[in-house]
Amino acid sequence: MQLGLIGTGRIGSMHARILLGLDGVTGLRITDALPERAQRLASELRAEGLAAEAAGTEAELYDRGVDAVVITAATHAHATLIHHALDRAVPVFCEKPVALDMPGTREVAERSDTVSTPVQIGFQRRYDAGYRAARDAVREGRLGWLHTLRAVTGDQDPPPAEYIPTSGGLFRDCSIHDFDALRWVTGREVVSVYAQGANQGAAFFADGDDIDTGAALLELDGGLLATVSATRYNGAGHDVRLEVCGSQGALFVGNDERAPLPSAEEGVRWPSAPPYRTFLERFRDAYVAELAEFIEVAGGHRPNPCTAAEALEALYVAEACDLSRRTARPVTIAEVRG
Repeated sequence: MQLGLIGTGRIGSMHARILLGLDGVTGLRITDALPERAQRLASELRAEGLAAEAAGTEAELYDRGVDAVVITAATHAHATLIHHALDRAVPVFCEKPVALDMPGTREVAERSDTVSTPVQIGFQRRYDAGYRAARDAVREGRLGWLHTLRAVTGDQDPPPAEYIPTSGGLFRDCSIHDFDALRWVTGREVVSVYAQGANQGAAFFADGDDIDTGAALLELDGGLLATVSATRYNGAGHDVRLEVCGSQGALFVGNDERAPLPSAEEGVRWPSAPPYRTFLERFRDAYVAELAEFIEVAGGHRPNPCTAAEALEALYVAEACDLSRRTARPVTIAEVRG
């Protein structure tokens, strides 16, 4: 299978190497809004003995022929690039989000529902072993009835200032992974949210109408409660966890030997390994599994595991949280769904 890659930033470069290591992938054609970046990545990959070549433009990439395309470009370009792939009936994998806003996301979701070409959206936590184990336990009833979930996403270091104006904000860019994971693990929908945000770090967050730290209380159907917290300044390391608590047991996702959870208790020597520094370290195995499944989806061997419609549901929760923190009141999902 000959693949295309659009976007050569940090995650695009990692995906390129993952894709070229997967069974059934014979080569990779790469393009970027800055052609010199595509050329540079293709040269690096060839020097590593991998079958990669650069295309000067997106149109050239398709003209040379690809069986499927992976989109890791800047967020504001996602929706347009997905539509271009669908115009050519080329299966597409796109990192979240689908678009920066709800209208753009709805448009992609509605169109993808009417065509046979798969559009798989990247929520890699669905492929993490811990999240999968928690989902299995919940679906099998091993934890009893659920009463509380606690989700955390903490970046060790903030993104560059130029990233913030096009990121969509903390809830849409960062916590949306937690919102998707909560829905996926429990099989339940969020009903209402109450969220707050704060800025104590660099001024560029407030200048970009964003926050660097946020917290939300979510009510899911059936009365299940969840808390979601996020920050761009988690000095202990990259922290992504989910606590799933039930009447008969609990599971804690992300509490491995590299979780950045230094104990305040005397004599405790855990964690025992250096903490994760970035999401690329924390979820590399999940990214490999996710992209391997996309190859199966693109080849028609598996159903689409994460559609644009599911990404839209997570976006509704993010939108509700952002509206709540701006208006200092609870917001229902029905309100933002319209």
